Amino acid sequence: MARKLFDREINDLIHSMTELGNKVDGRIQMTIDALRTLDMEKAKYVATSDGEIDGEEHKIEQMCMNLIALQQPIASDLRTIAACLKILTDMEREADQCADICDILTIAELDRSSLALSHVVQMMEAAHDMFRGALDVFLSRDVEKAREICKADDNVDSMFSKIVLEVCGIITENPQNVMCDVDLIFITKYAERMADHATNIAEWVIYMETGVHPDLNTKVV
Repeated sequence: MARKLFDREINDLIHSMTELGNKVDGRIQMTIDALRTLDMEKAKYVATSDGEIDGEEHKIEQMCMNLIALQQPIASDLRTIAACLKILTDMEREADQCADICDILTIAELDRSSLALSHVVQMMEAAHDMFRGALDVFLSRDVEKAREICKADDNVDSMFSKIVLEVCGIITENPQNVMCDVDLIFITKYAERMADHATNIAEWVIYMETGVHPDLNTKVV
């Protein structure tokens, strides 16, 4: 009976994690839409509603603590709970980065026709694909697909480097708009971190299944 109760509570934890992941996924999509169209209403919503994600994070943290304190989980169960706590942090940081990007959008004067801006949107979409893939492997526990997500981070890193060089070239040619271009670099950096957090999630899925945490991403701060 005790094991059945524990399994039910683990399933509740996975369900809550999945619901939070879907909410974060929605924030990422809204951020991309706001960035693509410079929609200030969407940007303001994402920038000011991060507290909802934080509240959900705290509830799930408490679920994990209760499982550890009250249910005496065995080693494999502890691994799952520990991985969920780590993944939870990366999900919350994904939402933080969306809020940071949208906060910049509400005060920056970006050029909607800018080619560099369109490249940043493409980079955000690539990071979003990684996050969605990470959510999928969290449910499927597919280690090989998790490794593929980690490898996809190289593509986002390459896009990041190209965009930074592109924006630096724009600053050199048109220094009077330097602050707008600096804002774009900050947005690009946040997008790069989002891909890093997706990589982290995939790494923790590998840990859940194998007991070994691969060091495939050491850039996130």
